[in-house]
Amino acid sequence: MATYAIGDLQGCYSQFKQLLALVDFNPSKDHLYLVGDLVARGPDSLACMQHVYSLQDSVTVTLGNHDLHLMSTVLNDKQANPKDNLDALISSTSLTKYLTFLQSQPLCTYLPEFDCFISHAGIHPHWNIEQAVKLSKWGQSCYQGSASAQFLAGMYGKNPSIDLPDDDPQIKFNTIVNVFTRMRFLTPNWLLNFDNKGTLKEGEQLKPWFTHPRFKTSQTRFIFGHWAALEGKTCLDQIIALDTGCVWGGPMTLLNLSTNEQITSN
Repeated sequence: MATYAIGDLQGCYSQFKQLLALVDFNPSKDHLYLVGDLVARGPDSLACMQHVYSLQDSVTVTLGNHDLHLMSTVLNDKQANPKDNLDALISSTSLTKYLTFLQSQPLCTYLPEFDCFISHAGIHPHWNIEQAVKLSKWGQSCYQGSASAQFLAGMYGKNPSIDLPDDDPQIKFNTIVNVFTRMRFLTPNWLLNFDNKGTLKEGEQLKPWFTHPRFKTSQTRFIFGHWAALEGKTCLDQIIALDTGCVWGGPMTLLNLSTNEQITSN
């Protein structure tokens, strides 16, 4: 039995299949964690969803911003952005069951047997793992419930706050979604910044979320995707960036959670 994690698929089906073949993935005994953004921008989001769905008993997805955006687009009957290349997926007769599958997936997960936390974008430095998992479950109840379309339609914006007001469920939902699926850089006060998606020159004020002192001494591994510009480099052994930019011409990366070995596609 083996346990793997793979970075953002984003419709790159051939590289996804190649990685599974390289490790001889056996769905009857192995388990796969996908860090989110299964769809959008790449050549074959439909094939990625079809294959993930066929492996659903052996797969856990921590949803990414593109997955949530797909759900919002369909549930709110909106036109997909042409650059997302989602026409084939949205016109599929199996779309409803794919959306139901996505709605069943969490925003983060913690694996105590590996002391490993997985989410699409990371974890806010001020949230402990127990709190993060609890917030993920609350957020999932929003995009699974009867008001899912409303919550998803209102999740956009650039509010830097990490407030979690119980008296305003939409703001609480937005904060949870922003941290787990959109976060990259934080301000000196550890608030969210949505404008910078690249890498920073030394001395600039914004800083990656994982540069908080908390992570320098942590024994827990934090695995995330979302940030292709990092090219898999964080300079911290316990902070593992798996989005190596496959959709932009880079490789796709798989991590063996038991051995910490990384394998990349051609």
